[in-house]
Amino acid sequence: MEKRKHDTMWMVSVALMGAIVVVLANTPFGMIQLPLIKATTVHIPVIIGAILLGPFAGGILGFVFGICSLISNTMAPTLLSFAFSPFLSTTGLLGAAKSLWVCVGCRIFIGVAAGWLWIALSRQNVRQTLALPIAGLVGSLVNTVTVMGSIYLLFAHQYAEAMQVSVTAVWGLILGTIAASGIPEAVAAAVLILALGKVLIPVFKRMHAAVAAPAASRSVHA
Repeated sequence: MEKRKHDTMWMVSVALMGAIVVVLANTPFGMIQLPLIKATTVHIPVIIGAILLGPFAGGILGFVFGICSLISNTMAPTLLSFAFSPFLSTTGLLGAAKSLWVCVGCRIFIGVAAGWLWIALSRQNVRQTLALPIAGLVGSLVNTVTVMGSIYLLFAHQYAEAMQVSVTAVWGLILGTIAASGIPEAVAAAVLILALGKVLIPVFKRMHAAVAAPAASRSVHA
């Protein structure tokens, strides 16, 4: 019975965090339009969800993020949206599969990586005031590096054509994007995850304690 309550609370919590991802992804604050790509803050609830609910939940939230990104890039495409939407693929089914990896697969990896990193830091007894920004920073960088790195590995030629540059110039442009948007996103994530985590972790601990309390009470009276 208590396990069922715990599982129900976990599913409700994941659903609530998923709703936050969807809402944020559909506001100007979630997908910030830049000349080439869309900078994002949607990875913030993915990372905080992975910290609070575990790597599996983080993966689910990353999947929701990826689907929202796919829809956004399909409905309001940018110059590089072919790398984020299988419906805009210029190279058939193979290109569509590559786009799904960039848009969805890389985003799933955010939550999984952030969740396991948080577990590793917790097991090493790293203070929350240090572990939270580390998880936020790394989780955000995972998003940027895996997405932009995958674009370089899978779409270098299409990227060069879209930017009207030689293929040899693509690597420099990728690094420039990481520096211009990825690093500020990572710093912002570190600050926000610290602030949100300090508030939400005690709340979630009290929720778990409330679920466990009835069981403890029954065993005492037994």
